[in-house]
Amino acid sequence: MDHRERLAATELPFDPADVSIDDADVLQRLQPAVQDWWVSQFGGFVPENGGYFSPPQKEAIPLIDEDENVLICAPTGSGKTLASFTAIIDDLLERSRDDCLDDSVYCLYVSPLKSLANDIQRNLAEPLNSITENLAEQGIEVDVRQAIRHGDTSDSERSKMLAEPPHVLNTTPETLAILLNSPKFREKLRTVEYVVVDEIHSLADDKRGTHLSVSLERLEELAHGSPTRIGCSATVEPVETIAEYLVGRESPGGPARDYEVVDARFARDYDLELTTPTDDLIGTPRDVIQGKFYGQLHELIQENTNTLVFTNTRSGAERVLHELRERYASYDEENSGCHHGSLSKEKRRSVEQRLKDGTMDVVTTSTSLELGVDMPHVDLVVQVGSPKSVASLLQRVGRAGHQLGETVTGRVVALDHDELIECAVMLERAESGFVDRAFVPENPHDVAAQQVYGMAIAEVRPEAAIRAMLRRAYPYRNYDDDRYETLMRYLTADYPGMEDRNVYAKIWRDENDRPDGEHHYEEFPVGKPLVGKRGRLARVIYMTNIGTIPDSFTCDVKTRQGEEWVGQLDEDYLDTLEPGDVFVLGGDRFAFRYRRGSKVYVDRTSDRPTVPSWYSERLPLSYDLGREILAFQGELLDRMGEGGLPAVRCWLREFPVDEHAVRALASTYSDQIAYAGSDSISTTERLVVEEERDRTEYARRYYVHSGYGRHFNDGLSRLVASHVARKADANVSVAVADDGFALSMPLNRKVDVPGILRGLDPDDVREDLRGALDGTDLLKRYFRINATRSLMILKRYKGYEKSASEQQVNSEMLLGFASDLDEFAVVEETSRELLEDRLNVAGIEQVVGAIADGDVSIVHERVDSPSPLAFGLATLAATDVVLADDESAALREFHSRVVEEIGEDTPVGSAAAVDD
Repeated sequence: MDHRERLAATELPFDPADVSIDDADVLQRLQPAVQDWWVSQFGGFVPENGGYFSPPQKEAIPLIDEDENVLICAPTGSGKTLASFTAIIDDLLERSRDDCLDDSVYCLYVSPLKSLANDIQRNLAEPLNSITENLAEQGIEVDVRQAIRHGDTSDSERSKMLAEPPHVLNTTPETLAILLNSPKFREKLRTVEYVVVDEIHSLADDKRGTHLSVSLERLEELAHGSPTRIGCSATVEPVETIAEYLVGRESPGGPARDYEVVDARFARDYDLELTTPTDDLIGTPRDVIQGKFYGQLHELIQENTNTLVFTNTRSGAERVLHELRERYASYDEENSGCHHGSLSKEKRRSVEQRLKDGTMDVVTTSTSLELGVDMPHVDLVVQVGSPKSVASLLQRVGRAGHQLGETVTGRVVALDHDELIECAVMLERAESGFVDRAFVPENPHDVAAQQVYGMAIAEVRPEAAIRAMLRRAYPYRNYDDDRYETLMRYLTADYPGMEDRNVYAKIWRDENDRPDGEHHYEEFPVGKPLVGKRGRLARVIYMTNIGTIPDSFTCDVKTRQGEEWVGQLDEDYLDTLEPGDVFVLGGDRFAFRYRRGSKVYVDRTSDRPTVPSWYSERLPLSYDLGREILAFQGELLDRMGEGGLPAVRCWLREFPVDEHAVRALASTYSDQIAYAGSDSISTTERLVVEEERDRTEYARRYYVHSGYGRHFNDGLSRLVASHVARKADANVSVAVADDGFALSMPLNRKVDVPGILRGLDPDDVREDLRGALDGTDLLKRYFRINATRSLMILKRYKGYEKSASEQQVNSEMLLGFASDLDEFAVVEETSRELLEDRLNVAGIEQVVGAIADGDVSIVHERVDSPSPLAFGLATLAATDVVLADDESAALREFHSRVVEEIGEDTPVGSAAAVDD
């Protein structure tokens, strides 16, 4: 009899009459040794937790036991790990007991982070070791092995793994791709029956996840049977899309494989609140705001056991920790720390271990602890500033109250009025169950090039099998004939002049020859197209260059005259610069002229700066949250119209925000309406263009209140600016933010920006935006990244490793050649990634289409000084705002002009103005 038949006759370690039938059914499925461990570990039936099992465990364990593909959506700390692995452990222990486990891999655990793989190994070791010991006491010997394999794994450990493979292998997407091309180890993967993909949301929306999806289809073909796929995430939307991404297609063009969804995203209670140090974020001096903020933060830390503080930048995490230690004697190197990607691996691991042990009072971090190790003692998360998406907010605050049954406690602190609006809407939407969508990249050529090359290296295959494997992966379900041929032309170097530039064919593509031919393979029918690798070093090239994470670098800044070295700039910052832009470096002002590879050439200037030094550090707002903010503004106007300011205040008090936040929000919108009218506020049905004529600086500025997030605004601003530049015949400066963008030009140049927006054709948006990107540094940078991913440029070759700056020089020499080729895969992918993934062309087409159809109106407002909702855009566009102190001064000046225009004795934005 099998283990289920035997268990049917086994006495359970509880009275089924005392628990729900679901719990009885789940425990009944497990063998006695696993039942005993579960009950001893979790202390028996806990009614307030719903039984022996948490909601995701109760649903997922039976599904996995029945070999169903399943996506588990549940918050951090709800037991996802055991929900995923309990049925697998039970199965492997049973097989080991019956001496039916081979020296091979049965379960793959794939995570985006090495630290997660390390943590899962520790978490699985406890049940495996405990159950193994208990069975040994009964005279029953079992041996279920697990191991980690990633980039840090030593050669000796890899050799040991080959000789004695683990039954459970914890790895990363990149290492899985390497293993699929390892001649010996790939044979150990033929027995894989389970694949667990953790934190699937963080993989699905970028090219690492695209790479993984194809690897899973390669594994599907390699394995003896179809492995059960299990995906885990705390924050995922749309659920169906991510589930289909997980399971892929049964056949090209066919429906998704069968799957089940365990949706327990709201299985935990949240205690979330937005706070702000004052109800007047503009008039209060910056040092006062900072003092109140650190005072509040100190109190929160002292009231809790372990506090995790998230900022949006690494420098911010360092600064918060430094200020805490400087201001309060309570913090030292023993009980406080910082964690981010720029720190050494040893330092990060030390902080992680002390967090797990509960010996840290506070740890500050940027994004590096958003995913990763379990931190059971963290009871409070503080988010400083806006995390820019509900998904990131829930992921971060979910690190608190990690034990089942504990409330997730999170505090979000807003320090400026733009983030105050974002955060208020974000928390309210989070409480209502809203989560931003993840967007899966569609048909990326560069990842396809890597994977097809890998397939050809692994073995000669029928071309139809390669194409079918690719199209079964969700991101390539629509990879049509034209796209495929574009890819194959690149991989076979079917373009004149490629080899002259040291870009060689990676594969051969030919019909299976007759027995006397060069390409004859007995196992395949004669005349059928086959694909194989080219070159003796193909496997080495592939193994040493695989991956999708781009390298980045800093550029040396030199003056054009005399080539004097003046400092360095990060290339992310360079994406924001146009020729003529003025920035500050080392206290001096420089005008950007051009870039050549890793060198930036500038002229010294006395002109006022046009680009803030902190611009590139800001995270982008999600498109979905931007739409929610616009919907919030529409509802606020409705309530204002029905009951005035008191009705708005009462409504805002229903949000998870403190009284300071209520007053500050109310004052912002009352100021806006008093100064420019209710039609000056953008909604989902109205887009406002605000025109300011600045006679002091002889400038005309347009503030476009398109609050759809920075990626959207980056694309739309480039589109509009290209039209404006042609019509104005003058240089146009552009400043982009999450809530819109600003266009600046000389005062004597007047362009109908609202008319340009109304006249955009949604059918022309893609091509026009592509044209606007020609020759930009952004295009050059992304071509380098995609050329490297496509192995057109080799990072590593014959022991030499090219730096990112060397890659850039190499790519700029290739770009001119490649741009002249007909539908060259790397150029096509660069355009696709920029338009679709970076600049949200789909969102732009949707909004432009709504404008053309009359569903979104364009409102043109003329003002003498920026309105309150344009303050943020105005500080970006202002020529004298470079540092944070400059921003505060500019905001106070803008606000004083608004107050003067309104003509009230009491400033509308003060606390007295919003008293009940």
